[in-house]
Amino acid sequence: MKVGILFSGGKDSVYATYLAKKDHDVSCLITLNPSRQDSYMFHFPNLRWTSLQAGTMHMPQIMVPTAGEKEVELQDLSKALRMAKDEYSMEGVFTGALASVYQKSRVERVCAELGLQSFSPLWQIDPRVHLLNIINDGFEAIITGVAALGLDEDWLGRRLDAAMVEELVELQSKYGMHAALEGGEGETFVLDCPIFEERIEIASSRKHWDRMSGYLEILEAGLVPKRD
Repeated sequence: MKVGILFSGGKDSVYATYLAKKDHDVSCLITLNPSRQDSYMFHFPNLRWTSLQAGTMHMPQIMVPTAGEKEVELQDLSKALRMAKDEYSMEGVFTGALASVYQKSRVERVCAELGLQSFSPLWQIDPRVHLLNIINDGFEAIITGVAALGLDEDWLGRRLDAAMVEELVELQSKYGMHAALEGGEGETFVLDCPIFEERIEIASSRKHWDRMSGYLEILEAGLVPKRD
């Protein structure tokens, strides 16, 4: 089946791409670019750098701007999926949804309206298992946004590793947050993985912090050969 990926450049959407490529023809990446940080549906930090990820995977990318307004942004999602369906003969859409019923149900509704199948291969997976799968499958990802108790400015820019997974599981137990950072508690960006031909190297970045939340803005980045 020809499928597209609802793509943010974070660990979940890139991992969904990795899984989709095992059984399907991934025809394009579909990225919604909100103009506000508090979109209910879409990832915010560093979306412009997803072009590097698309480039190293040799995949076309459709990027559609959205104001990020609740419910209204679904019209922009519909527009983007229709473009992918018309241009790339897309028959289905993969998402990296883990636990957000709000997001998953709305993607499924828009897909149904357009005659597309919706796939969420990570749905309801145990957060610890999911994070360890990502690490064990050779993904390199960093934290680019945090907005939850227990996550402070020092988390921005940290690389996902086994020690971090145990910290996140402990924070889930203590505060009730989702250990895999579903629902806006945190955002990530993938620098390398098995489906990238090159890795992404960040040359400069800046942290933005506002009392209880913040994000890492990537200022300069490029593709470099993979490490041995």
